Amino acid sequence: MAQVISGLVLASASPRRLDLLKSINIIPELIQASEIDESFKKKENPISYCKRLAKEKGDFVFDQFPTKNILSADTIVICGRKIFGKPRDHLEAKKFLNFFSGRKHTVVTAIYLKNEKFNKLKIVSSKVTFKKLDQNDIDDYLQTDEWRNKAGAYAIQGYAERFVKTLNGSYSNVVGLPLYQVFNLLKSANLV
Repeated sequence: MAQVISGLVLASASPRRLDLLKSINIIPELIQASEIDESFKKKENPISYCKRLAKEKGDFVFDQFPTKNILSADTIVICGRKIFGKPRDHLEAKKFLNFFSGRKHTVVTAIYLKNEKFNKLKIVSSKVTFKKLDQNDIDDYLQTDEWRNKAGAYAIQGYAERFVKTLNGSYSNVVGLPLYQVFNLLKSANLV
């Protein structure tokens, strides 16, 4: 049975992150999205960028709820040093999927937990290899609209799972929240 964790605030508007937490019987007391500038800084590497965003999201919400436990996260898709964020439009989503076709890429999530006495940040990486996609695969997928508001222009938990040739690492990380690491982070703060 799902348990509301008193004092836990999820600093994310992502319905996927909330669903993932519920799947391990954790329900935050509050959900409060952060409002931060997610622009990439010059000379910032992808991992530093991901860590910074998770921390800034958590700190933003902590300023509003300083007596609570704030859980925040940021997920990015990288290939080499290039970050594939949320595509702006159909054309950019198509470009991303063409790029991933037949290639391996990495999905990185930074998770951050903060309260008055405690703050911890963890990074989780998963390697995903896509099969070689033909234009019909890509066009069919883009019609689903699953790509909207998704880092890398795909949702592994839907139609795009048929593109995944191999996955090395956490499946839930690719969805947007690495549950094993989140649970252990909450446990280390005596929240579960």
